[in-house]
Amino acid sequence: MSNFRKLLVWQKSMSLTTKIYTGTKNFPKEELFGLTSQIRRSTISIPSNIAEGLGRDSNKELIRFINIAVGSLFELQTQLEIAKNIYYLNNEDFNNLYEDSREVERMLIAFLKKLKEN
Repeated sequence: MSNFRKLLVWQKSMSLTTKIYTGTKNFPKEELFGLTSQIRRSTISIPSNIAEGLGRDSNKELIRFINIAVGSLFELQTQLEIAKNIYYLNNEDFNNLYEDSREVERMLIAFLKKLKEN
């Protein structure tokens, strides 16, 4: 698939990235190069790796990049938990972001399973 923009999981991960940027906008300034940066880099990695994998010329490479995207997603989920635990995110914002991340997770896992069947 050469047009990654048509892939729903890429679209959802882009939406999640936008929500993460908005959700971390009010984190303390001293976290700009700490947790804020880590969360943002993790979320950016998800659609980026989906796109890069789809740009490769083999199913094996695509699987590798989708696995990297899953790893970045799990990093993001962990970092969101940390942000909630130290009260940078309230419960409502955390729940919304976490549920969005879980939707992307389910889509990525299903995509991986489909790729491995081929």
